[in-house]
Parts: sequence; C-alpha cells; structure tokens
Amino acid sequence: MGGPFGFEILSRDPSTRARVGRLQTPHGTVETPIFMPVGTAGTVKGVTQEELEEIGAHLLLANTYHLYLRPGYERIRDLGGLHRFMSWPHPMLTDSGGFQVMSLKGLTRVTEDGIWFRSHLDGSSHFFSPERAVEIQLALGADIIMVLDECVEYRSSVETVKRATKLTGRWARRAKEFYLAQAGQDLEGAPSALFGIVQGGTDAALRRESAEEIVELGFEGYAIGGLSVGEPKEKTYEVAELTAGLLPEDQPRYLMGLGTPEDLVECVARGIDLLDCVMPTRNARNGCAFTSQGKVVVKSARYAGDETPLDPACPCPVCRRYSRAYLRHLFVSGEMLAAILTTRHNLYFYLDTMRKIRQAIRSGEFAKLYLRVRGGALTEFQP
Repeated sequence: MGGPFGFEILSRDPSTRARVGRLQTPHGTVETPIFMPVGTAGTVKGVTQEELEEIGAHLLLANTYHLYLRPGYERIRDLGGLHRFMSWPHPMLTDSGGFQVMSLKGLTRVTEDGIWFRSHLDGSSHFFSPERAVEIQLALGADIIMVLDECVEYRSSVETVKRATKLTGRWARRAKEFYLAQAGQDLEGAPSALFGIVQGGTDAALRRESAEEIVELGFEGYAIGGLSVGEPKEKTYEVAELTAGLLPEDQPRYLMGLGTPEDLVECVARGIDLLDCVMPTRNARNGCAFTSQGKVVVKSARYAGDETPLDPACPCPVCRRYSRAYLRHLFVSGEMLAAILTTRHNLYFYLDTMRKIRQAIRSGEFAKLYLRVRGGALTEFQP
C-alpha cells in the first residue's frame, strides 16, 4: 500500500467470497467489511460525533447534494473542509448526489452534459455535471469521492436502463479526466480517492458491459449502484454477486444503499467490502429497533410493561441501562430522547454485526454465521 490510499486483503473465507481487508486513507485506516453510518447533512441524525466514536464508527458517509444546497460547498471549503467543519477526524466518503437527484421526481432533467434539477428547499435551479460533482466533492475534502452516475428505477424499460448505463460510462470518463487534471496527474498525492460506479439495472449483460468499461478506465475502488431501488431481494443479491465478481480482487467494492442486518451478511458473503444505509437511523426515529431476535417495534402497546432491554444479548449503552417500557413511554410522550436512544442502539447493532462478521471471517467461522442468517434470523454469534 503506497501513498495516502491503499487496500489489501488480510483474510478470506474459504466457502464464500467474504474477505477481511485493510483500507488506508489520509484520515486513518479501517478494516473491511465495514458499514458506514449515513451523515446526510454532515450529521448522523440523533448521535454526536463522540458517541459515534464510542460505538465504533470508523467511516461515515455524507451527501453531496444536501451539503451543496446547504450550507454550500464553498462555505465548507472555506471553513477547512468537511472533516474540520463537522469535527470528524476519521475517514469519510461522499456520494455524488446522483441518487438524490434521481429521487426528485418531476424536478430533474438529464442531458448528455449532466443533470439539471430544482432544489427541494426553495425550487431554485441547479446543474451537476460529472466535472462539477468531482469539483464539489474535492472542495468538501472527503477521503473517498464518487463519480456522477444516472440511477434509474427498477422496472424501467430496457432502453432506459441501457441509455443510463452508457451515459454513466461516458460521465465516468469525464469525471476521471477532470480528477486527474485537478490532481496534476499525480494520484499518489491526491487528497481524495475517486471510485467508479457500475450500473446496468438487473440486466446481467449490461452489468458486464458497465463493469468492463468502468474497470478499464481505472479507479481507486468500485461501487455497485442501481440496486435496492425496488427489485426483489434475491435479485439484489444475485446482481451484487455477479457484479462483485467482475471487479478487481485487489480493490475495495462498495454496494450503495443497502440494507438490513441480514443484507450485511448476505452481501459480505458475495464479496462486498463497504456498505451504507439510512435504515438503522430512519427506522429508529420511527420506533423500530434491530435486535438479535429480529425487529422490535418498541412503540407497540405490548411493551408498555416490558422491563427487558431492547435486545438482552446486546451490550450497547442503551440496552445496559434502559427498558423497552421506558423507551415506549418516551415515544408515546413525543420525547426526542426516544429516537436518540433507539438510534444509538441500532447503529451499535449494525457496527457490532460487522465486527462479528470480520471476526468470523478471520477465525474461519463465517460459514456458521451465514447459515444462521439464511435460516431466517440474525442471532447473536460468538465464534
């Protein structure tokens, strides 16, 4: 591993494609596979940076689209970059904003040059080109940045998926050229590593074509985009496994926007190194906790007199101290502490699941954990 960025495989599971790796960045080194809590606007909702450190978060994701609109990437740049702005001295990844723009139904227009869109805040008009997306992310100063891609919904026509896939490839080339120009052709000293994104929907031929094109361009790592957009879960896993198998063995693979605790195990088994999802924080705010015995909708009346913790097998600070009855009371009373505590538990559970996955791979016990998940429940695993 040379320069500020590097990736090496430390251990492999003999029965699946799961692997443990070490990802080196300018703001620290992390072990993979890893789950990234989502800090959309420079904050993981309901959790302080100190708490994130305490529960073992090592790599965060922030959203280019939202930070571009508010407070503005120039302001963040002038204040020393995103790490300094949000007091997070550890590794960070920013997405390109393409998925968020796609979700603004009726407010976007895609052209060969880029994406025109209207702000969801005030309706003002804006434009992201492949070059602009890289420029904004370089100004934010994340350790890992993403090319601009076009993500389309599941069940889009074959023509739509093919057009978006080919456009994503052309945009990736432009993004790479702009990135190289900004880095002075010296990637050893580049402050941010650029990842390419493979698209193609659920079409195996398009996925192969996109992977070949993106890999040929050459990036520091590769992301699998365009999944978790409505397709059946087994199709997600099938496409993820196919695409991961088309990507370089010695570089990190990032599956964007997935998923449940079970998804973490399933995707790691298919060779994925990086994952992110808003589910642990979003579900927490709605009163849904993830536990070793499945989901617990703590707002339910059935927990009004339940003195047990959210998850008796969980050693997180929330489960060590608070009961389901108390958490339900907080939700029913509209207390903000309800979402804060449930969020902290959910994030701990996700991060602890990844710790157990890494340990299981290293100890040769991952197959046992995987079989438990395939059996229908993510129970506590002790290798």
